[in-house]
Formats: sequence, structure tokens, C-alpha cells
Amino acid sequence: MAQKPLRLLACGDVEGKFDVLFNRVRAIQKKSGNFDLLLCVGNFFGSTPDAEWEKYKTGIKKAPIQTYVLGANNQETVKYFQDADGCELAENITYLGCKGIFTGSSGLQIVYLSGTESLNEPVPGYSFSPKDVSSLRTMLCSTSQFKGVDILLTSPWPKYVGNFGNSSGEVDTKKCGSALVSSLATDLKPRYHFAALEKTYYERLPYRNHIVLQENAQHATRFIALANVGNPEKKKYLYAFSIVPMKLMETAELVKQPPDVTENPYRKSGKEASMGKQISAPEEESACQFFFDLNEKQGRKRLSTGRDNKSSPHPKQPRKPPQPPGPCWFCLASPEVEKHLVVNIGTHCYLALAKGGLSDDHVLILPIGHYQSVVELSTEVVEEVEKYKVTLRRFFKSRGKRCVLFERNYKSHHLQLQIAQPGAAYFYVELDTGEKLFHRIKKNFPLQFGREVLASEAILNIPDKSDWRQCQLSKEEEEMLARRFRKDFEPFDFTLDD
Repeated sequence: MAQKPLRLLACGDVEGKFDVLFNRVRAIQKKSGNFDLLLCVGNFFGSTPDAEWEKYKTGIKKAPIQTYVLGANNQETVKYFQDADGCELAENITYLGCKGIFTGSSGLQIVYLSGTESLNEPVPGYSFSPKDVSSLRTMLCSTSQFKGVDILLTSPWPKYVGNFGNSSGEVDTKKCGSALVSSLATDLKPRYHFAALEKTYYERLPYRNHIVLQENAQHATRFIALANVGNPEKKKYLYAFSIVPMKLMETAELVKQPPDVTENPYRKSGKEASMGKQISAPEEESACQFFFDLNEKQGRKRLSTGRDNKSSPHPKQPRKPPQPPGPCWFCLASPEVEKHLVVNIGTHCYLALAKGGLSDDHVLILPIGHYQSVVELSTEVVEEVEKYKVTLRRFFKSRGKRCVLFERNYKSHHLQLQIAQPGAAYFYVELDTGEKLFHRIKKNFPLQFGREVLASEAILNIPDKSDWRQCQLSKEEEEMLARRFRKDFEPFDFTLDD
């Protein structure tokens, strides 16, 4: 039975506007049902008189939901937080403490750090120091099993959070925020990170916590900064979300990468960052990967529907494909083709399971006619290859998997991919986010390079499958896998549209 997600609310600076906040929470719960927790970051207390707070403190009024708050960010409000280890401030309102880890009965893990950054000694009562951040890091990251935390609560924004992301508006994240918080977020890898103090709302695009092609896939982080309660500009100060504690999640589900994921904003520029930029695909889920192997085969095209080619005012007539100089394993009309591996046939291309595949759904996109490389393809073939690529990406995404496409135009006889000068040998990789890598081959290029890289310990961790000849199945097993793939792929089959 699937774990029921927790329903949580996060809030920015309350600044003493308790009635405004809790009335809003009541309205939300009346409309959408009850939430489990309310988490408040930023300034919970303001400079307003205490009359409103006294009603909550004495029990005349009560928060409608269990509420957890961070501590003071200025000297004026230190008086409300007497116990550094946290305490109940009023019924249903709890101060978490200066720093620590809150673990709910569900297993949800929330790390909190109260106050603003201070690099000076002695550290004010409303600030945290490098030692505080270091102790949090030690508490959590000392075991090899540590994967990250569910939620991180801080009042200041992390410095540089806007790097590689969407605009943060008027807030300059290169100057604003705390570098200590950035460092903490880098190490703790929270799935959600909430902050406030800047009186604005900013939901950054999710960012990845691993280096693509160098580290195993990890979950993404979502940073959300919230505005102040009751602000006249009506900027968002309450954020509702559902979350299943990571301890209860399957790894494959946890590390799924959002389609708009970006590079980690805190990663140092230079070699690492440039690498991440070049290969920025949210990629490995270990055994949950899929490959278009354009190894020595591939083509593109579209269905012949009689429509003009929109990319050119002068539609080209289909070229008759060249004939192979001898037996070819991949020309569909050839007696050498192992037709039991064919799982889908279009007008110009077909799909087949790879012989000795890296996974059960490792497939090839192949042109029906004999083409050595993509540069030889007619418009129709190119367009259908692109259609297969888009469809296969959707298919594997629906199954929680990633995909990598690669092609080698070197010592191969039946098709390869993408733009290159005719006659030039090359190796081409396309990640499912659109990033493309191209290498011009001069001499002595390993024929199984693409397969060896993907099978390596750094990616799929199946080095014993680097040579397809060492992992072939019986014909009966291949037929079973082909039948299963055909059935699974049928809802996505665009060849059935006409």
C-alpha cells in the first residue's frame, strides 16, 4: 500500500499578524481539507504591540493547526525565545530551537537553523555561526547512508541560489543571503528549502544534487522564498505542498528528475560547473535507464500522409535508399534481420529490441531502408526518427525512466544520426533534456564506446554487460521481452493514428 503523503503549509514572515495568518489557514482548510503542519520561517514576531499575541499565549485564541516556528532574527524579538532548545510558545505553536533536527512520527525529517548569519564573536542571540552550521552537518552527514533531508528551514536566503535558475526579481542573490546557508544546503540536500526575510516570493526552478555522468542520480531540491503575511502587494506568503518522507520512498521514485531541473546553484564555477552545463541531463536512476542505440543504425522520418514538408517551401521527393553492398542485419527486408526483435514498424523506420541489450527495454531506432548515417537520410526518414524519439521519451518518462540516445558513424554500415559533414566519422550523444554531444572521430575509436560508458560503474553499474555478445538471451526470452514491450508501447504508438 502506497504511503499517504503529508499535507504541509509553509509561511514567510508573520511579523505579529497572527490573526491574518490563522484566518487564512482556516479558510484554506475549510476549502481544501486539513493540513498536518504549518512551518514558519523568517520573523514570527514583529514590532507591533503584544496585545494580539497575548490572546494566543493565554489561550483565548488558538492556532488552528500545529505550528512550528524559527527563532529571532533581531535583538528586539529575542525576548520571545527563552529556551535555545525550543519550547511551546502557545497552544499549537512551538519554537523549534536554535538549530537541530525534527523528526515526525511519519519519518519526515526537518532540519532547522534559526537566526541570521554572524561571523563575529561573540555571536548575538539572534544569529548562527560557522560552528552551528558545522555541528548540524556533523550530526547528519557523518554516516555513509546519509542521502539528504526532507525539509530545510532557514530565515535567510542561501547566497547564490539564483545561479543557473530563473530570475529572483529584485533580489540580487550574488549579494543577498547567507553563504553559510548555501554551504548547509549543499551538504544536507533538502528536498524542500524554505526561507524568508526579503519580503518577496521566489520559487526557484528545482536543482539537481549530483554531477551528471559522474555520480549516481539523487533527488532534486526545490527552494521557495516566501513573502511577509498580509503584504499589500499580495505576494505569496503561504505555500501548500504534499510530501512522502524520503525514508519511505523507493529510490527510483525519489531520484526522478523534474523536466525543468537545473544545475546546482552552489557548485563552484570552473571545471565542475562547465561539465555540468555540457552534460546537464537529469539522468541516472541506476537500472532505470533507457537507450536509443543508434549504434550502427538509425533513421528518421515521418508518416507519409501527403502533407507538405513545412520546413521547406519546396518539398523534396523521397529518395530511393541505397542498396547494401552485402548482407545487412538491419535492413528490414533482409533475411538476416531477426524479426522477432522488431517491436514497432512505421512508414520509414522501425523499432527493435537491442541484441544483448543493457536493459530489458533497450531499443534501437532503425530506418527500413539501408542508410549508413543520418546525413544520407531523406526528409521523410529524418522526420519519423524525430517522431520516434519524442514518443519514446514520453513512453519512458511515463514509466519513471530516463533515456540516452547515441550513435556511431564509424565502421558501421546501417544508419547513424545528426548533422555532420558527409563522409566524416563521428560519435553523437543526445540526452533526454536536449543536450547534445558531438565528437569527430579521427582514428582508432573503440566500437563499443557508447555501450561501455553507459554500462560503467559510474552510470548503470553493469560493467559485465559492456559487450553485447556476453549477455545474449535465448530466442524464447527475446520473444517474451519483445511481446511485453509491444504491449507496453501500444498506448504511445503514433503509427496507429492513421
